[in-house]
Amino acid sequence: MVFTRLRRRLWEVADTQDLTPSQLSALSRLSKDGPMSASELAAAERVRPQSTAATLAVLDQRGLIQRHPDPEDGRRQLVTLTELGREYVAGSRQAREEWLARALQDHCTEDERRTVIEALTLLDRLAQS
Repeated sequence: MVFTRLRRRLWEVADTQDLTPSQLSALSRLSKDGPMSASELAAAERVRPQSTAATLAVLDQRGLIQRHPDPEDGRRQLVTLTELGREYVAGSRQAREEWLARALQDHCTEDERRTVIEALTLLDRLAQS
């Protein structure tokens, strides 16, 4: 529940332009992991390919992604962020990071901030396993 509330709060401070959590997650994944096929994105996001296709259609319509033929397999297309998509992700990430830094500074002691950082490191390790 804590993660859900924190995630919701972080997205509230960012201008989501009425994008859904799935759409925001796909943009974030493409920003972090780089170009990938729709099926690779679906696997990485742990969603059905049909859901990913619908997500990508909206992002494409808004000019946030583009598709290019895969140079290694002409039957596949790779999805990448457009310049607008990169700007959106960067701006959104900056707004969320600034809010979180300010909230930690205003509401936590130095020891509590260190504890949060240590806990996040452990949770990240769990999430990667």
